[in-house]
Amino acid sequence: MASDHLADFFNFLTIEKGLSKNTTEAYRRDLERYFHYLSTKQLSVESASSDDLTLYVAWLRGKDNSEFKMGESSISRNVISVRGYYGYLAKEHGFNNPALNFKPPKISKRLPKALSVEQVLKMLNIAGDDLASIRDRALVEVLYSTGARVSEIVELNLVDLSTISSGSESVTTIKLRGKGGKERIVPIGSFAVAALENYLTRCRPTLVKNSTQKSFFLNQKGGRLTRQSAWNIVIKAAERAGIKEQVSPHSMRHSFATHLLDGGADIRVVQELLGHASVTTTQIYTLITIDRLRESYSTAHPRGK
Repeated sequence: MASDHLADFFNFLTIEKGLSKNTTEAYRRDLERYFHYLSTKQLSVESASSDDLTLYVAWLRGKDNSEFKMGESSISRNVISVRGYYGYLAKEHGFNNPALNFKPPKISKRLPKALSVEQVLKMLNIAGDDLASIRDRALVEVLYSTGARVSEIVELNLVDLSTISSGSESVTTIKLRGKGGKERIVPIGSFAVAALENYLTRCRPTLVKNSTQKSFFLNQKGGRLTRQSAWNIVIKAAERAGIKEQVSPHSMRHSFATHLLDGGADIRVVQELLGHASVTTTQIYTLITIDRLRESYSTAHPRGK
């Protein structure tokens, strides 16, 4: 049975494909959803046909489904997960593959939403001298200073923070572990360094409960800060700043990239800082910059409209 090979498939994703824990968990959730759908139709992985897969996509869109309705990007990810599982079963165990022509829906590229510099500065102005405020300020500062993904920040350990000296100058860096376990070194600005030093000297020693705890950002119980907690910290910072738009940790990453390009940074440098495998992924941020230039031109130039 196909279900007998499910654990092997997840090992394949982790070991052979080098996918991160978060990505593998996304595959798991997608496949659990697919298995649930099959059970409602009295189907199995083995008996499902290509037509059944087409009906599954319609179900994800909300047809004959009162449970939920997915957006196109989520549907695309589900299709990739199901197609990957069938491809694995066919290649490794000789199963029939009904997903050979099962393609994810085309998604129009949406520009990532970046905050203005003024909005970010308001978010970084986290008032308070209590432990939570000191930690939260450091977290938001480092997200904006490095453009890191939230998963990369919560997975930071103490040893990942370093100071490199060259003559009379020094630069503080952190080591980030990106998608597929790929590591990169990213410099940190002076404001973020000050916030981190304040956290390390005044906050973390009080939060830590175990001397062997290596995690950088800690929760109130002394354990590693979770992704959800980091999300909540960013959301609360945005609310305090009076920002009406929906804000997430990824908004800080988008803002980091956009503000660098607005300031004249080379796109290849931004690519390296973000940890993008291809510069094509980074180029979407140039569209935001072009949009802003076009808006400024049409507003300011007497014949720009």
